[in-house]
Amino acid sequence: MHRMASVERICLIGHLVSMAFGLAGLLLVMPHPEFLAHVPLGPNLFAWSMAGGGVVYIVLGTIAVTLYAYRTLGLRGWLGFMIPAIAISLGSELLGTSTGFPFGNYTYLSGLGYKISGLVPFTIPLSWFYLGLCSLLLARAGLRALHTANLSVWRSLAAIALGAILLTSWDFVLDPAMSQTAVPFWYWHQPGAFFGMPYQNFVGWFGTGAVFMGIASLIWSDRTPILQGNDLNLPLIVYLGNFGFATVMSLAAGFWVPVLLGILTGALPAVLCWRFTKTPPDQDRAEDAQDTAKPSAFPSL
Repeated sequence: MHRMASVERICLIGHLVSMAFGLAGLLLVMPHPEFLAHVPLGPNLFAWSMAGGGVVYIVLGTIAVTLYAYRTLGLRGWLGFMIPAIAISLGSELLGTSTGFPFGNYTYLSGLGYKISGLVPFTIPLSWFYLGLCSLLLARAGLRALHTANLSVWRSLAAIALGAILLTSWDFVLDPAMSQTAVPFWYWHQPGAFFGMPYQNFVGWFGTGAVFMGIASLIWSDRTPILQGNDLNLPLIVYLGNFGFATVMSLAAGFWVPVLLGILTGALPAVLCWRFTKTPPDQDRAEDAQDTAKPSAFPSL
């Protein structure tokens, strides 16, 4: 486990560094290409970054979260989330790029790797997986620490809803940055009213996330632990790192409103969920005993 944690940490660092490297290329080098003349192998590094940088940061993030999930949740916990997350998000993306449902009418461009069926880059369902897992783990822990409901069924449903909101809030900031800046990664055939995005897109994001999070919660049942405190450091870092990447891109393009909305509905609640897990052990044990004494037909959180 120690070696696995070390690899996990290295991949997490690589994930964050590759995003920072990508931001430097998109925001500094592209507007000022003369900068490359002062960097050894500058043109080659920039060409590689534009061709595969998006793939690298998503793959490294996936590896880091995969190792983390296996280490903290076990094999059942990891696969119980990853399989439905990837399968359902890929199905939604293939349906969306083919028919316009559930997100709207859009097409992926180059820069995110090989396209499945010529439509959806293979990295897209991977990003749904690792951001979705981080969102749900933070939501479960935060609501559990707050003792928001005595009945586990309501707390379970609330955690799924909050996890889907955290995931969707990331897209508030990500989509303008990735579809309307100097180097877009996808484009909308019919730009919507919200900074080029149709409102339908957010409904699709929330619905897709809620479906695979709900299925994962059923698979997890009572056998998957609720992580607390420092065990949630990686989910928070991954969430805020990806949120920060999208935020810098959006702000550079002048999109302030999506960033503010994303902070209020995503970044701030994520931090609060992490912070709320710093509860006294005695209080947690008392709540656990109370929940155990009450039967529930739905997996408890």
